[in-house]
Amino acid sequence: MKYIDYYKVLGVERSASDDEIKKAYRKLAHKYHPDISSEPDAEQKFKEVAEAYATLKDPEKRAAYDALGSHPQGSSFVPPEQWQQHFSSGPGDFSDADLADILAAFAAAQQGARQQYTQRPRRGDDFDVELPITLEQLYHGEEADVAINVPEFDEQGMVRRSNRHYRVRIPKEATDGQRLRLPGKGGPGWQGGPAGDLYVIMKIQPHRLFRQDGRDLYYTLKLAPWEAVLGTSVEVPTLANAIELTIPAGTTAGKKLRIGGRGLAKANNKNGDLYVEVEIAVPATVSDSERELYQQLSEQSRFNPRAS
Repeated sequence: MKYIDYYKVLGVERSASDDEIKKAYRKLAHKYHPDISSEPDAEQKFKEVAEAYATLKDPEKRAAYDALGSHPQGSSFVPPEQWQQHFSSGPGDFSDADLADILAAFAAAQQGARQQYTQRPRRGDDFDVELPITLEQLYHGEEADVAINVPEFDEQGMVRRSNRHYRVRIPKEATDGQRLRLPGKGGPGWQGGPAGDLYVIMKIQPHRLFRQDGRDLYYTLKLAPWEAVLGTSVEVPTLANAIELTIPAGTTAGKKLRIGGRGLAKANNKNGDLYVEVEIAVPATVSDSERELYQQLSEQSRFNPRAS
């Protein structure tokens, strides 16, 4: 089965309200309507938008769709075993199935599903949620709030949506994409069955100053030509606090200065390193007196960068 990200098709978040979904649909339906649109793929886009709206506007279809989890757009996938058990007559080959058809069949299967739920205990569903985290949060092992909107079943077996909020501590050694399991925080069990789990997926965000490579960090330090030639002491930021870094005389562009233990935590209770990469910055404009000094330097210096 090919996965279609209906939320992406409509350009809304997975937590979008019914009104937000309806508003997005109307805007896109008008944009791609074959009778008025001049775009070459308008008809296909219009069909995709209509299919997405037909699913997300229906509470039961949307709940079934959300229970499938999130996958890359257009990727091949098989519905999770729990979903197949809940919403199909039995295990089968989904390779040639159409996602819209299966979600439509979900609504028709509700009555039989409710009878099944009232007969025996059932474990709750597992859910995934992405948590954007900063390098600072990761470095300090801070806590973060997790919000998720999940489908649940009431005592009559009807689908309803529930907003939940949790506070989790970010492991210092966490990596991008790592899943943090919260046992029993997923969908509730039925008739005494255990609750499912919630998996928090760590998504490390790009930083304005540092570039991450494994557990090491890289920072670009710009130096004036005279600082690189004569050497100096400059303040360099780290994820903990700023430190003074000594720049040796004769430092060249591209040189890496290592600051040990100022990177991210490793699994062995040690930290990676911070590498300061030197870049020589040249002034775009100079005053008359500065130009005269540069001219004197060019006349007196014997340095030729192209001699080799």
